[in-house]
Amino acid sequence: MLEIDLVLFQALNADAATLPAVVAVARWVSQQLPTAMGGLLLGSLVLGNAAQRRALALALASMALAWLGVQLLRLAVPAPRPAQLGIGVQWIEHAARAGFPSMHVAGAAALAASLALRPVRGLTWLAAAVTAAMVWSRVCLGVHFPSDVLAGLLTGGLAAAAIHALAARAPRWQAALLHKSPQGNAH
Repeated sequence: MLEIDLVLFQALNADAATLPAVVAVARWVSQQLPTAMGGLLLGSLVLGNAAQRRALALALASMALAWLGVQLLRLAVPAPRPAQLGIGVQWIEHAARAGFPSMHVAGAAALAASLALRPVRGLTWLAAAVTAAMVWSRVCLGVHFPSDVLAGLLTGGLAAAAIHALAARAPRWQAALLHKSPQGNAH
């Protein structure tokens, strides 16, 4: 672990002197906000127009790829969480499994990055704010080091970039399957 990681963790991790309201907000961000965002995304998928549904489908695919990326990285780099090392205060219950990268942050970052690449009015900036709040809350609550959340940001962002790159190629693949050029002309 780099010294900067430990210094930043100690600066952001809540301790006994932290206001209870700060810990309560951090808990809400980590535990209830993902469910609230899921409901909002589901409602937007159902009620949105075709362009919004496509953007949200890409965002959900980005989140799924980020989940897979986190699972693979955790297998390759089984880094312990702060509490497993006896560092800081852990404010929420958490299983003793690898913490690198942060799954919460990777999912939030995948959503935000995907919506930045294909904006949905009202959701794009909200997703970015949720990601920033998630980064703070996971370290504040003592379940991740700053390097874990940074890796989550990168994993989510790369997942969104990959999904959008694949989606951009889809019309060419569909044309090849139909023996047509991307402009609609038959071969």
